[in-house]
Amino acid sequence: MQKTPKSLRLHIGLFGRRNTGKSSLLNAITRQDVSIVSDVAGTTTDPVEKPMEMLPLGPVLFIDTAGIDDIGALGEMRVKKTRKVFERTDIAIIITTGDVWGEFEEDLICELCKNEIPYIVAFNKSDISSVDEKIKQKLSDDKTIFIETSAICAEGVEDLREALIQKTPSSFLEPKTIIGDLIPPGELVLLVVPIDMEAPKGRLIMPQVQTIRDTLDNDSYCMVVKERELKAALERLNKPPALVITDSQAFLKVAADVPDEIPMTSFSILFARFKGDLDAFIDGANAIESLSSGDKILIAESCSHHPIGEDIGRVKIPRWLTQYVGGKLEIGHMQGNDFPENLSEYKLVIHCGGCTFNRAHILTRIQKCKNVGVPITNYGLAISYSLGIFDRALRIFNR
Repeated sequence: MQKTPKSLRLHIGLFGRRNTGKSSLLNAITRQDVSIVSDVAGTTTDPVEKPMEMLPLGPVLFIDTAGIDDIGALGEMRVKKTRKVFERTDIAIIITTGDVWGEFEEDLICELCKNEIPYIVAFNKSDISSVDEKIKQKLSDDKTIFIETSAICAEGVEDLREALIQKTPSSFLEPKTIIGDLIPPGELVLLVVPIDMEAPKGRLIMPQVQTIRDTLDNDSYCMVVKERELKAALERLNKPPALVITDSQAFLKVAADVPDEIPMTSFSILFARFKGDLDAFIDGANAIESLSSGDKILIAESCSHHPIGEDIGRVKIPRWLTQYVGGKLEIGHMQGNDFPENLSEYKLVIHCGGCTFNRAHILTRIQKCKNVGVPITNYGLAISYSLGIFDRALRIFNR
């Protein structure tokens, strides 16, 4: 059975000090022994993820984290990993106990507010400690939802579930569409899917699969071809497709084979809008025009695949950018959750489509770049700009 991809799940992060019962509460919420539970403070070292279905929200991903007050050299590394979870959190649960409220909890709230992450406070272990009335009043005055819970007695767990539903962002309840607002129902979408050395054996990559599903959800239908068969496929149609979507690395051939009057874009550009901020990425692509020889560029990939052959991020994009700029660029790479703390040294960040990240993660990275004035774009937009087909690839969005 195929499960909903992690990137499309509501990410719920559990944060708090050590030994406040974060792992126990996660086990109570999920009704499973997901995390190891111990009386020893600091049992959870790395973030623990648990995907599940939570009605009426649907697919969610709980993330249990190490204590925000961990100490020592290893503790600092664990706290750093915990803070990285903020970048992909849609809703946070701050877990403490009735007799513990102080600087750590206040700092958590400040950081969550700064990142515009909705949060709930859970006072765990309510069977052995009660919440100070002054703290209750302060949270009430701040309009903060707080729940008294006991993971051991399963008290307050249903109230916590209700609070999560209440705090879920409307953007998740009314999810974006990939192509549903671009073409009317009943039209044909033609997908160009190269099958090369980097194509996963026996399957399509996530953006392609998700676009097919979105097309069906829109009551449209699709045809899937390789780039070499595209021209012949178009000639056999008695009506042109409403939209041609290609893998970005095949842009030049597809642009040559598809008549100009047929709208054409790429999976990556569609995901720039679906997962991030298309306008911000367009601005970032326009910054390619001001690049000079010797400028430092970051190429960031959400997944940690092993590059082989003519890898798009390691070989093709650097080559196309270098040809466009007319000089050698200093290009660095980062994969997975790694992202530089000092972004100001880069002239441009080029991100992959982000198919393994949730939208919150991509938006966080966009905001980090904005904060230091560094333009950010993504693969599809950078490729179409450097190959001279930028305007055509954006025409379907009325840009």
